[in-house]
Amino acid sequence: MTIDHARARVNMVDCQIRTSDVTDAATIGAFMQVPRELFVPEHLKPLAYLDEDLDIGHDRYLAAPAQLARLIQGAQAGPDDIVLDVGCATGYSSAILSHVCSFVVALESNGPFATQAAEHLSTLECDNAVVVEGDLEAGYASEGPFDVILVAGAVETIPDSLLDQLREGGRLVSVEGTGNSAMACLWINDDGVVSKRRLFNCALPRLPGFSRPPAFVF
Repeated sequence: MTIDHARARVNMVDCQIRTSDVTDAATIGAFMQVPRELFVPEHLKPLAYLDEDLDIGHDRYLAAPAQLARLIQGAQAGPDDIVLDVGCATGYSSAILSHVCSFVVALESNGPFATQAAEHLSTLECDNAVVVEGDLEAGYASEGPFDVILVAGAVETIPDSLLDQLREGGRLVSVEGTGNSAMACLWINDDGVVSKRRLFNCALPRLPGFSRPPAFVF
């Protein structure tokens, strides 16, 4: 059976993203343009537009479209922003961000995924996005500071190494915790003081690393 991916993409936007309180026109437009099926293995292409996280191997996932859209909207990402996409995997989130923001640095620790992400972004002519390989927790300070940092998976904690890469007024969005109790959070650098507030419940698969340092126990 032939899948009409273009129609599936419209249905995803109308039935998953618009119904999840996503109202930002640029974000909605980006999800309408980027072909999600390009970023998954061949056997998952028929499932590319399901409202769920997709396991792309190596303990990595593409986040469910509605959750990703809510995070991008929560970051208040705009056309003048320089963005660090932490854990871009095969590049889907970076492709979306490239339609919303001025420039995207797509950071990936898995070498083969970084290669795929670069190929996919090139195929889609996302000329304002570049893929770099490195430690996710370290960020990519040489290209910072950033207006927006997106951490594309659930983590236990956000290290200072990432928060230090926020520009004045910069925002970092993350999902902290596990399972249905996890919470999307927004970090804001206001005059050198970084504060955090909760946005909404958001269950995403874990991103490698980002563990809390061991605490001393009596």
